[in-house]
This record gives sequence, structure tokens and C-alpha cells, in this order.
Amino acid sequence: MLTQKIELEAKPKIPEQIWVLVVAAFIIALGYGLIAPILPQFVVGFDVSFAAASAVVSIFAGARLLFAPMSGSLIDKIGSRRVYLTGLLTVAITTGLVALAQEYWQILLLRGIAGIGSTMFTVSAMGLIVKMAPVEIRGRCSSVYASSFLFGNIIGPVVGAAMSGLGMRWPFAIYGASVGLAALVVWWRMPKTNDSLRKADSNSVPALRFAEAIKDSAYRSALFSAFANGWSNFGVRVAVLPLFAAAAFSNGGAIAGFAMASFAAGNALCLQFAGDLSDRIGRKPMIISGLIVNAVFTAMIGFSTEVWILITVSALAGAGAGLLNPSQQAVLADVIDSRPGGKVLANFQMAQDFGAIVGPILVGMIAEQAGFQIGFMLCGVISLLAAVAWIFGRETLPTAKVEQV
Repeated sequence: MLTQKIELEAKPKIPEQIWVLVVAAFIIALGYGLIAPILPQFVVGFDVSFAAASAVVSIFAGARLLFAPMSGSLIDKIGSRRVYLTGLLTVAITTGLVALAQEYWQILLLRGIAGIGSTMFTVSAMGLIVKMAPVEIRGRCSSVYASSFLFGNIIGPVVGAAMSGLGMRWPFAIYGASVGLAALVVWWRMPKTNDSLRKADSNSVPALRFAEAIKDSAYRSALFSAFANGWSNFGVRVAVLPLFAAAAFSNGGAIAGFAMASFAAGNALCLQFAGDLSDRIGRKPMIISGLIVNAVFTAMIGFSTEVWILITVSALAGAGAGLLNPSQQAVLADVIDSRPGGKVLANFQMAQDFGAIVGPILVGMIAEQAGFQIGFMLCGVISLLAAVAWIFGRETLPTAKVEQV
């Protein structure tokens, strides 16, 4: 008798090396949460303008964007582990030195170098997850890694508030020390054999070049969704949402904080199941649904006339981002598979960073001239266009193995 049997074997566990990255990501995000709320205020204390204070944030993002291609080349040449550790140590040292800065230009220089280190460990972390995540649970591994960053970013500001009595210099020293601790954890618990295996692979398997990857409809679509994700969720949400809250409500600072926390809560909730769903039903439906949900509720932010409406639509926009991100990371792993792909990862990161830089500038200009409603509606349009791009992208989830008995 001929029957079809779908393999129902237990899915593999998340490898220990990925848990090492998860712990390191939590430590990094926790420390970043200490300095993010106080950095502009700290810089203004050097008797500079608000524009000059904003430049400290911009130079960090700009350095990430410009150095991403070189990070990809380094990964292909010397391996993800070495680039990851070098990036962590660069951020640890430069951030710790900010605590000792005596002049504005010193902070500007140190944050620019920190941006280089940041893109090194961000791109290489993606590379490590691509290499080490079992094919069957790529979505789940991406979810767990993203969750660790998210929870660190939530807890960090709370810890920072509790330590506010220490002054503004100590958080930079503590963040530098925490990133150094993360580097120590990775150096200790992640064996060097990962790099030697990569070198062995690279001798027999050529690196996936960007010119080759861009021919893949899934990778092209991922670049669109990365840009949209950076635009709305990493750029506008951080830079423009607080301005809207300040203009629309009397206690804008606190309300913006509640809105950001609700976004994180919606994101965290969906991350708990989005990765597993991605491994079961496919990457494409999760990405398209996430983009649409995020588009609709981000567009509605500008129409929030009550605090509860802003908090609700922010939470639902965060849920959309939570549906999107694990599958988007899994697509990269599916496209690259077992080949070295540092430059492919770097260009994906560049697309996201570019969106995070351009989005707040354009939306801020539009909000000033035509109002916040039009600005946030543009965010929705960008995400919907990315969803349309994914309609033409291929599904990358490996098909279930079928045995004939």
C-alpha cells in the first residue's frame, strides 16, 4: 500500500551557541537602555545646540550605514566570530570613554567609532545565526534572539531611572562594562571551531555575492521590507512619535514613553509565536501580514486624539513588527543557507539603516508642513508598498520531507 507520511520528528533544540548570542544580546540591550534616554541631555550639558546634540545620534547611525559593506567583507574573510568580538570590544571601549569626555568633539568622535563597532557585531550576529540555526527552526531562533534585545531595551530604561542619582556619566561606564562582559561571554562559551569550520566551507563553497543574491525575488523583497521596517519602527517611532505626543497631549514625554512601551509589549507578545508559525506555515504570509498590520496602525497614530487610542494603535503596530521580523531574518538564512554571505547580510542591514535615517527626516519635514497625520500615513504607504513587493517574492521555507511507504 502506498501512503504518504510527513515527518513528525521532534524539532531540534536551539543550539547552545545561539543561546550564548541571546544572553549577549540581552546584556547589550540592557546597557543601551541605560544611555539612550540620557545621551542627548548629556551632550547638551557641553553647552551645544539641540542640533549639535542630535548630530551625536546621527553620526552613530551614519557610521553604521557607511561601514556595513566593509563589515560584510570582513565576515567573509576572517569569520563572524572574530568580527562580532571586535565589534563588541570597539563599542565597549568607546562608550566607556564617553564617561571621561571633556569636550563635545570627543563625544562625536567616540560615538562615530562606536557606530562602526555596532554594525560589526550586528551584521556578524546575523551571520552567526544563519550558520548555526537548524533549518527546521530558523524562525524560532530569530524570534528568541529578537526577544532578548527587546526585553533588554524594556528593562534598561527602568534600571537607568533607578540609577539616576549617580549622574549622567556613570551609565556610559556601566554600558561599556556590560558590553565588555558580553564579549567575554561570547569568547568563553562560543568555540573558535565555528570560524575554522567557516574557513573550511569557504574553500569549497564560494561566498554568496550581492549580485547573485539580488536575482532572488525573496532577497529583493526582503530589502524592501527591511527599508520599511527601518523607516517606521526604528526611525519614525523613535524620533517623530515623541514630537507628536508633545504636540497632541499636555504631558507628552510620559505619554510617548507609554506609547513606546506598548509598542514593545505588542512586539514581545507576537515574537513568542511568530517564529514557530514562520517555521510551520511559511515566511511569506507572516511577512505580508506583519507589514499590513504595522502599516495600518502606524498610519493611525497621527489620528490619535486620546491617550488610550495612541497606546492601543502603538501596541498593534508593535504586534505587526513582531509578526514581520522573525520571518524576515529567517528569509536571509534560507537565501544564504550554508554559504558565506557577509556582503548579502550587510546590504540588508544597510537597507534597514537607510530607512531609519531617511524616514524621520522626511516625515518630520512633512509633519511640520502638512501635519502629523500625513506624515504617519506616509509610513503606512511605505509598509504597504513593501507588502506588495513581497507578493512577487518567493516562499523560502524548505518544504516538508515526504516519505513514500
